[in-house]
Amino acid sequence: MESASENGGTLPIKKSDPVLVRARTETAGDGGFYFLSNLDQNITVIVQTVYCFKPDRKTSRDNVAGVIKQALAEVLDRFFPLAGNLTVSSDGKLIVECTNRGVPFVEAVADCEMDVVGDITVPDPAMLGELVHTLPGAKNLLETPLLAAQVTRFSCGGFVLGMTINHCMADGISAMEFVNSWAETARGIPLSIPPFLDRTILRSRQNPNIDYAHEEFSEINDDTSAVAGIFQEEQMVFRSFQFDPEKTSSLKETAMADGDDNGQIIIKSCTSFAALTAFVWRARTKALEMKPNQRTKLLFAVDVRSKLSPPLPRGYFGNGIVLTCCVCAAGELTEKPLSFAVGKVQNAMGKVTNDFTRSAIDYFEVTRARPSLAATLLVSSWRRLPFDDSADFGWGKPIKWGCVNLPEKEVALLLSDGKDKMTTTLLLGLPITAMKRFQELMHF
Repeated sequence: MESASENGGTLPIKKSDPVLVRARTETAGDGGFYFLSNLDQNITVIVQTVYCFKPDRKTSRDNVAGVIKQALAEVLDRFFPLAGNLTVSSDGKLIVECTNRGVPFVEAVADCEMDVVGDITVPDPAMLGELVHTLPGAKNLLETPLLAAQVTRFSCGGFVLGMTINHCMADGISAMEFVNSWAETARGIPLSIPPFLDRTILRSRQNPNIDYAHEEFSEINDDTSAVAGIFQEEQMVFRSFQFDPEKTSSLKETAMADGDDNGQIIIKSCTSFAALTAFVWRARTKALEMKPNQRTKLLFAVDVRSKLSPPLPRGYFGNGIVLTCCVCAAGELTEKPLSFAVGKVQNAMGKVTNDFTRSAIDYFEVTRARPSLAATLLVSSWRRLPFDDSADFGWGKPIKWGCVNLPEKEVALLLSDGKDKMTTTLLLGLPITAMKRFQELMHF
């Protein structure tokens, strides 16, 4: 099963001018600077999500925007860095200036029913982009707010909360904990997970120690296949693909059934993430028709909260993820059985330890290098993020949620199906001809 988007229509919508919502405590952050760890420095993309609510007729919806805006002001007392602005420190790294400049908040009214929004499981920048606030005229990330919000009311009584956040401020887990805290504040209940804001616990070591090669930062020469040129020349289209438990089990069984030249089983156990990620990496490489000798890289994020020694405190607010990778020739990846790719994914996952993470932090400190995305697929798994359980602002849980756009053309997202948590949805974008080939590979 799949859904498609080729940058659809726009909504009949009227927006207010944005107002700046500030933390109620004017001394929040004391006007100082807020440290961002080296794990934050690597991920500075803008992430935009939307949450759709359909309150029952018994619930008053007259002051939806007012309640959510007031709750934002209150919760910013606890998450005050989000009300600041991004700047560059004296040593050339990103840092937050705690100015309490405020979070842009927009109220909007759509002259249509919420059903017009349609299937939001597929990124659609033209349609869904109307439901989030983007600062016009911002020339770079330093001019872009760290957080922005928009509430759009529809004629049917439904409403949408659109959130824009800089990934350097929060990974998926932290973003969900922030949204949950915001929603709990709106409902007038104590925060279930108060934020832990001190990111200096992830400082680099005084004497940096790089113990790993960190191929995730290495540049791949794309001259062989000219993949970048394909993305520039053709229209980008987005698709979503569903992997139900039966389909996922089939991939896992295939990987574990593969044998080596001597008939020995290569993969003895396999997680759903490893099977899906390996399968998508192979299929995308085939769809882009990479040359056999073209090097290709798979990047994916691993949550290190429990892997660090000591573990990160509960409620750690920031990026508690590190990127790991697999690299091989495209021909080797596509011609060898699925177990080859799964084995590479498992090896990459297995090497993420406390030592690996500390080495990655030190690597950035020394080199200031950022992961290269040439001839690369970056898979981000949101499968365990509680999108539909963390956003009850008093009008019930969202009936659906989605991602406005993929942050980079090399990114693919894995999400749990909102209705069936056992089903995984894949979101990705490809040039139109490559997408046609990718779709064919999804039928197995």
